[in-house]
Amino acid sequence: MGKTNSNEETGPEPMEEEEEEYVVEKILDKRTRGGRVEYYLKWKGYSEEDNTWEPVENLDCPDLIAEYEEQRKKKKAENKAKEDQKSTTSNKDPKSVKKPVTESERKKKKSEDESKPRGFDRGLDPEKIIGATDASGELMFLIKWKDSEEADLVPAKLANVKCPQVVIKFYEERLTWHSSGNEEDKDKAD
Repeated sequence: MGKTNSNEETGPEPMEEEEEEYVVEKILDKRTRGGRVEYYLKWKGYSEEDNTWEPVENLDCPDLIAEYEEQRKKKKAENKAKEDQKSTTSNKDPKSVKKPVTESERKKKKSEDESKPRGFDRGLDPEKIIGATDASGELMFLIKWKDSEEADLVPAKLANVKCPQVVIKFYEERLTWHSSGNEEDKDKAD
């Protein structure tokens, strides 16, 4: 009987206990490392010192992730609203006068934006095409990148070569099929 008890202790029960030991209590932060999304976790029954970064693939807590992402969106919206409110309040305050932007400052800002890598030069993988335009006289795709909030306009010719499957998916999602009226008339006649 002694062996049975020790086998039971090393059997399914400790597995259940082990699963209970590693329960996510709360998601505290998010980051992207090497193209992988990771969450900073507070583990249930463990101190703050035991918090760890874990890749999203290792997690089985979709409700906590969804809750964290929702709170994150709300915080971003609140922060944006506060910034907007500050800027409109400061504009109304006669003591605070907004300094006009000089031409050299405008050129410096523009050159910084231009020197920042865009499109495929960013080294990111395309997630999907979210729009298309030919406003510049050339067909351009607005591409959403994996692990990035920013999207870039990319020439369609380049996207066709660099990510043909993403381009195909974009077109497939927009296909509409029209049936011929003649075929319907033939069916009715039969």
